[in-house]
Amino acid sequence: MTDYVVKTMNLSKKYKNNLVVDNLNLNIKRGEIYGFIGENGAGKSTTLRMLTGLSKPTSGKINLFGFDFESKSGNFRKRIGALIESPAFYPSMSAYENLEACRIQKGIPGKKSTDKLLEFVDLPNPSKKKVKNFSMGMKQKLGLAIALMGDPELLILDEPVNGLDPVGIVQMREKLKKLNSNKNMTIIISSHILGELYQLASCFGIIHRGKLIEELTLETLNKKCRRSLNIKTDNVEKAAVILEGKLNTSNFNVLPDKTIALYDYIDNPGKVSSALSRANVTVEQIMPTGQNLEDYFINLIGGLK
Repeated sequence: MTDYVVKTMNLSKKYKNNLVVDNLNLNIKRGEIYGFIGENGAGKSTTLRMLTGLSKPTSGKINLFGFDFESKSGNFRKRIGALIESPAFYPSMSAYENLEACRIQKGIPGKKSTDKLLEFVDLPNPSKKKVKNFSMGMKQKLGLAIALMGDPELLILDEPVNGLDPVGIVQMREKLKKLNSNKNMTIIISSHILGELYQLASCFGIIHRGKLIEELTLETLNKKCRRSLNIKTDNVEKAAVILEGKLNTSNFNVLPDKTIALYDYIDNPGKVSSALSRANVTVEQIMPTGQNLEDYFINLIGGLK
């Protein structure tokens, strides 16, 4: 069994003279939640459409579950569920009827799967409310249910939290985490809400103007973006003793310029400053530093335009 569920080799897509995806090389391992990040027009949706067969690459190769995309031996289309852009529904049918139509189309026996999926995405059942009268959030939930029909190994989601309120976003996050942990489901998810993506993904791919400019794990991202309180004092050695003895932390480093990078108390610099001052250590500067995913992304692509 291959470790990689998705690999692309120099994947490109051109519309007329516009190169939307440019020699993309994705490497997504089994069981990962892969956060796909990029600006509008960066090529995210086009890439996801190519992975699901909704769009044909201009050049390059796609490998899914160890099989070439064009191969029939992998039978991989049945192993993929997707919610790309606006999902297609039967607007005059209920959520249950839409899911049943999907189940029958995919040749999945038994109606229990429909009931379970409606329960999983928190859509009322039975309900005669027609999909055309659904809110955007309810449509997103139904789209997720349809994507999950057949219990896919790979789930591809393009902006799945669009239209969801804050509670709905948290619920969506927890459901995706549950699918990943309980079923070892590999999930590719694009989102403009980078703070939410940071809480969900285990690795990230950053695309800019059609090019993949970085792939990194959550662990690597945290190392690059690690937040700290940077403290400059008149007595580094004494300050270190106070941090360990009075604030009960050794989670700090002394940098080459004699600045102390403290990785605790980041949101409570006053307590640190007070403890040092009481010990007659002069605090010349105390300043939080570090980046979140949003800051890191903006700096990586060259800042705000």
